[in-house]
Amino acid sequence: MTQSLENKRVAILATNGFEQSELFHPLNALKDANVKVDIISLEKGSIKGWDEDNWGESIEVDLTLQEAKSEEYDALVLPGGLFNPDTLRTSDAAIAFIKDFFADEKQRPVAAVCHGPWLLIEAGIVKGRNLTSYPSIQTDLRNAGANWQDVQVLIDGQLITSRNPDDLPAFSEQIIKALSQ
Repeated sequence: MTQSLENKRVAILATNGFEQSELFHPLNALKDANVKVDIISLEKGSIKGWDEDNWGESIEVDLTLQEAKSEEYDALVLPGGLFNPDTLRTSDAAIAFIKDFFADEKQRPVAAVCHGPWLLIEAGIVKGRNLTSYPSIQTDLRNAGANWQDVQVLIDGQLITSRNPDDLPAFSEQIIKALSQ
């Protein structure tokens, strides 16, 4: 399977305050599967993760949203954390980048974990879809028209969602499985 993924390219969209494990776990799983991964953010430099209750590790940004072209990616990963999606959902460029994955017929996977589905709400693509998330945003998802479920991983078409860091092994596995199809 890893050989068939070496030509795949995935964007991870994040900014300061991403939940550390929710970026690094999928990143490492994708790299282990020979997938090219770019960290995309609002600005150049590095972004700092949030690790449970304090600032965590930083990671270098590969491309800014202005430099990145969504059509060059086979999938998009949206890590959670509280600060990360809350900041990104106020960025027109971030929301436009996410919407691009739903604008064509390719049905490229979009994977969001924890508070990451806030970005899907802002992009206007949750109505009528089955999603999971961190429990505290279930009302937000329901109010936006989603069918929220409390499950480890939920797949609805091109969408892959998970609840929290405990779900990351299954979440990462589903991203890789979607890229393999």
